[in-house]
Amino acid sequence: MQKTVMPHVIDLPRIYDPRGNLSFLQNNDGIIPFAIERVYWIYDVPAGEERGAHSHHEGKELLIALAGSFNVNLFDGKEWHHFILNRPFQGLYVPPGYWRTLDNFSSGSVCMVLTSTPYDETDYVREFEEFMKLAENGKA
Repeated sequence: MQKTVMPHVIDLPRIYDPRGNLSFLQNNDGIIPFAIERVYWIYDVPAGEERGAHSHHEGKELLIALAGSFNVNLFDGKEWHHFILNRPFQGLYVPPGYWRTLDNFSSGSVCMVLTSTPYDETDYVREFEEFMKLAENGKA
């Protein structure tokens, strides 16, 4: 099954100011392609550790590097897509059906994740083998 929406970087609003810049997000502003249902952040990741290692059936996400940098690796069942997030005014949109891992966290990095669904364990695919079976059947 061909995925209709690919992962992509979204430029967020940015207000320039000599005292420091400001970026913001608002529900239903047309920038984020979903209504925000949950927000969480990942921080204090030890050197060499990996986060993620799962996929979602329905949940959409926007990942933002609020501080520092990290890599986001996405797999659609056939091809890997790699992104480096290091700008707080850009977010990576991740549609459902992509296996994701996050790695190479710089010291002090903070990853904020906005999601389209509240937490629901049944939305997660946590085993790579299960993800591959779903992908092979066009259901990832």
